[in-house]
Amino acid sequence: QVQLVESGGGLVQPGGSLRLSCTASGIVFRIVTMDWYRQAPGKQRETVASITSGGTTNYADSVKGRFTIARNNAKNTVYLQMNSLKPEDTAVYYCNFQVGSSPSYYWGQGTQVTVSS
Repeated sequence: QVQLVESGGGLVQPGGSLRLSCTASGIVFRIVTMDWYRQAPGKQRETVASITSGGTTNYADSVKGRFTIARNNAKNTVYLQMNSLKPEDTAVYYCNFQVGSSPSYYWGQGTQVTVSS
């Protein structure tokens, strides 16, 4: 059974940094893309960043220049380095993996990021 486990969330002051991780277990087929989403209270879930198996990355305009996504294929892990955090980055962050050629999609349980002084 596929399971995605996230870690690294927490409370940080504005201007601070956090690094999120998401590791998958039970995956047999190739992970095509690895994505990070976030959902703030009262708002829709939005894409934050994505990375393909070849290393191509995309970012939401609101995080460009501040967030960096990276992946370790050998560990089935994706990272999100978040710098210069702002209060508007406060949300629950979710990872999502696209797996195989069909494809199948899997979600992490979410990790809370709170940016506040």
